[in-house]
Amino acid sequence: MALSRIIGCLLLAAPLSLQAAGPKVSEFKLDNGLKLLVQEDHRAPVAVTQVWYKVGASYEHGGITGISHMLEHMMFKGTKKHPPGEFSRIISANGGSENAFTGDDYTAYFQTLEKSRLPVSFELEADRMRNLKLLPEEFTKEQQVVLEERRLRTDDQPRAKLGEQFSAVAFTNSPYRNPVIGWPDDVSRLTVGDLSEWYQRWYAPNNATVVVVGDVNPNEVFKLAQKHFGPLKPSQLPVVKPQAEIEQVGLRRITVKAPAKLPYVVLGYKTPVLHGAVEEWEPYALEVAAGVLDGGNSARLESRLVRGQQIAASVGAGYDLYARMPSLFMIEGTPVQAKTPVELEKALLEEVRLLRDEPVTAEELDRVKAQVLANKVFERDSIFNQAMQLGTAETVGLGWQRVDEFVDKINAVTPQQVQQVAKKYLIEDRLSIGYLDPQPIPEGQIAPEDRAPTGGAHVR
Repeated sequence: MALSRIIGCLLLAAPLSLQAAGPKVSEFKLDNGLKLLVQEDHRAPVAVTQVWYKVGASYEHGGITGISHMLEHMMFKGTKKHPPGEFSRIISANGGSENAFTGDDYTAYFQTLEKSRLPVSFELEADRMRNLKLLPEEFTKEQQVVLEERRLRTDDQPRAKLGEQFSAVAFTNSPYRNPVIGWPDDVSRLTVGDLSEWYQRWYAPNNATVVVVGDVNPNEVFKLAQKHFGPLKPSQLPVVKPQAEIEQVGLRRITVKAPAKLPYVVLGYKTPVLHGAVEEWEPYALEVAAGVLDGGNSARLESRLVRGQQIAASVGAGYDLYARMPSLFMIEGTPVQAKTPVELEKALLEEVRLLRDEPVTAEELDRVKAQVLANKVFERDSIFNQAMQLGTAETVGLGWQRVDEFVDKINAVTPQQVQQVAKKYLIEDRLSIGYLDPQPIPEGQIAPEDRAPTGGAHVR
């Protein structure tokens, strides 16, 4: 029997809970407001460090979109102590790897090192938390790098271009309408002064969470954090004003024309998330609904639209309950050559209608819950993913403790609750629909679908 089949059988037979296996997290707080989370994992002599700042694209306003991502790039361009390029060189010389990412709700920096090199990570991160040196010549070069990144990952990628414009239509006044990488005109007009002000405003110990997962001792990590981060002075952080999305009052549509081989259809329903939800169970029920539609080969979209009706070449559904503000429940697909986007849209909407009109079967619910548990088991096999979960939950305002609640909350979802959230949120007045209308590919050019990957895009 295949290993995946064995794991699946064991998961279905086992109690769907991870409480007993849940690793312990130690929480510390420095006098300057910096929060430290440490989780022990002694399977290998390695430690992952992640520094999370509560600032991302959703904190930006018109005219400076993309500034959080731009600052992320500049954070590798030197401090008063370490010249440009020195940060990465030191991490590499110590046998480690490092990078960073910007999202709607956070910016994070990370390193993976042999455990005895943890002081190297802390010294470098503490230094650039308060001592970044924004050199005009480095900024000018990096600004062009970001604009080129935008061209490669968005402007020249039809689905990414649709996704960007789709968000701008689906949201009216929520900052989620803006791309993480920023609108091109905004990015091209950013200045060193803009970045300096943004850095001084948000990059402070009382706006940061340091997460360490690996073969470490929590108390020793705390002492190390006190040594390196403790002397840093806190800032007077600005109050983040709520930017609640206004009520949508009808179906929205957008079509984007771009050179491509294949059409593409995307549906997005406005939905609540765990942070700020009036009814806590609703986001978990929406998570289950996404699993019913797209949770493996036996899920509804794959089994019915790809293999059954053979109307779609590919399909998917997704929902992120860990966003900072209400977001979108997404469904997407590519029709087979003999079918049109209109026919695929109709089929996708029919699957949503069935979620509203008929309770999910017990068998389907068991499958989704088993898949959730399987995903959690495999996620915990990676110390980086463990740190990601803690950092995300803490930074969006939920608190890291919510991570361990996930499986039990999913297990508590009933068929009636899945139907309730479908009836309440997966309705036309909350829906936006986007089409990619493929245009002829210019002679001599390679189709976007056939190009080599350009790396992960800055997407929600």
